[in-house]
Amino acid sequence: MTDSHDASPVRSSSAVETDVVVIGAGQSGLATAFYLRRAGLTPGQDFVVLDAAEQPGGAWPRTWDGLRLFSPASFSSLPGWMMPPWDDAAHGFPPRDHVVAYLARYEDRYDLRVLRPDRVEAVSRADDAPDGRLLVTAGQRVFSARRVVSATGTWDRPFWPTYPGMRDFAGQQLHTVDYRTPEAFAGQRVVVVGGGNSAAQILAEISTVADTTWVTARPPRFLPDDVDGRALFATARARIQALREGREHSGVAGLGDIVMVPSVKDARDRGVLHPHSMFTRLVPGGVVWADGTARECDVIIWCTGFRPALRHLRPLGLRTEHGRVPVGGPSGTQALHEPRLHLVGYGDWTGPASATLAGIGPSARATAEAVVEMK
Repeated sequence: MTDSHDASPVRSSSAVETDVVVIGAGQSGLATAFYLRRAGLTPGQDFVVLDAAEQPGGAWPRTWDGLRLFSPASFSSLPGWMMPPWDDAAHGFPPRDHVVAYLARYEDRYDLRVLRPDRVEAVSRADDAPDGRLLVTAGQRVFSARRVVSATGTWDRPFWPTYPGMRDFAGQQLHTVDYRTPEAFAGQRVVVVGGGNSAAQILAEISTVADTTWVTARPPRFLPDDVDGRALFATARARIQALREGREHSGVAGLGDIVMVPSVKDARDRGVLHPHSMFTRLVPGGVVWADGTARECDVIIWCTGFRPALRHLRPLGLRTEHGRVPVGGPSGTQALHEPRLHLVGYGDWTGPASATLAGIGPSARATAEAVVEMK
């Protein structure tokens, strides 16, 4: 790393030179930046954080208005500073806007000097030297770095499954990323596809104003009313650790299990929380099951998850497995075929529960330590 902390990044050959570039200022990028700063690196000089969004908060400002955490604020914090309290007893777990405000204050609190909007289009090698620099291109700006941490998450890459007749459906098809409020669907017939927390929460909202049908590929698993996200994170960590040690783990919960937040409990009490098996095709007026049963609908909302947003890494020519870049090393986040690159916060493959506020800390810390050691 650089020895002096009293100068701005040096522009050389039209590229801004720095030691580390962190791509993304959501929860994963901020946590990594926190640990880089704590290790003695100066934000804006020894490392820079680039973010594509125009405002702080990562993907959270783009989620639906009624989204809530499924854990208390005290359990949903990034390293270094606890999320401000939220009155869970009176209002349920923290809402989206509380999280956005926390992330905005977090980057200010630690003076992380995030550069935005700077969408990274490409990460490439400056030359053929295995210990050379990586070039990070963001619009008209190019950064030359010794190490790059990719923390772009998954929200920008929604997954749409393929079913016969999707092009023939005459109604509206949306993904989770497109949904904002239930009022837009008042009086309509809506099919919600997906068996996770997002689908359950969106169904709960829309069912208050529309005729809803819930469709899942496999039976959803509901947690007991008195169990929240804390159990999910603990089980996820234990499961990954068991796999690493070659042991079996029979946890009773997983990150895909549905937490009974107040809105979902209300939907259950109203009798609308009944999943149907997955339909086999779409027709212009609705959906059809294998046995010929049909249901008319106006809207289909696909709550079918996401894939890692890794398009910017294509110039590196890294081999992928199931859309993932193989990682390992002491940090568990170092790209096996490009050791100058780390991937943080994309899911369990980059660290147990690392795509969550509560779970990103260990992966971010290990990544920062590895980056600082690789001078």
